[in-house]
Amino acid sequence: MTYYLGIDAGGSHCRARLVRSDGVVIGTGQGGAANARIGLDVLYDRLRDVCDQAVAQAGLGTDEVATIRAGMGIAGISRPGVRDALEGFAFPFASVAYETDAFIANLGAHGGRDGAILILGTGSIAQVRAKGRDFTIGGYGFPISDEGSGAALGLSAMRHALRALDGRTQATPLSRAVTQRFDHDTARAIAWMDAASPKDYGSFAPLVMDHAEADDAIARSIVEDAVQHIERFIETIFERGAERCALLGGLAPRMQPWLRARTVASLSPAAGDALDGALFLAGYRANGR
Repeated sequence: MTYYLGIDAGGSHCRARLVRSDGVVIGTGQGGAANARIGLDVLYDRLRDVCDQAVAQAGLGTDEVATIRAGMGIAGISRPGVRDALEGFAFPFASVAYETDAFIANLGAHGGRDGAILILGTGSIAQVRAKGRDFTIGGYGFPISDEGSGAALGLSAMRHALRALDGRTQATPLSRAVTQRFDHDTARAIAWMDAASPKDYGSFAPLVMDHAEADDAIARSIVEDAVQHIERFIETIFERGAERCALLGGLAPRMQPWLRARTVASLSPAAGDALDGALFLAGYRANGR
């Protein structure tokens, strides 16, 4: 019996799924953020932790662990030097293959076939597999990139809210809800911004969507601007040769109703998730395919 281990290591969580060669899931694991930005030592510890959880749940012995073929999708491994460092990580497995988290998400969404995904979460990025090539579109990092993402919505909400406090624009329920977090104090808002991460800005995204759906003028303008970026993302994905595209990420379900009907009609449902893609990367093929 051969065993396959898939790891999805992203900016907010790290998940593991361990299966037998017949596809039966025998172990899982879950932990915190596990991207390259947290430091290589911490990243290794997080990866080992979720691996150990899955192996312990499965009850595998040392000899069985040595047959595991692992596939790991890790956010941020395209940064200079990270892939080389990963090759030095010690795992007691038969093999370990590494790719980005977007790469395994695309593999999972289309079962390894040609296709693309647009991920709308805290950030945004498109991953494409077309005619033997794998490449990304966007995803350069906040605030330069990540158009249409939760962080971008939050940044726009902060800008509008501070202008409303100044009196440069008309205050709305959204602007008041944002500045309420800082007791409507501009200095406190600026102090927060000095240390705010993309995830912090992304925490405002549900608030923006709630108010947009309630017809708040500022919220609607923010979402409509984001939609233009998302529409252009999807157009570019098909222009670059993708046969199909799936919309993924925590923000996707709330954004999809704002897209044009013809754009929604061009999208395909995802066949699987990122852990399915990680298992595919490891070498697992359902039904022997």
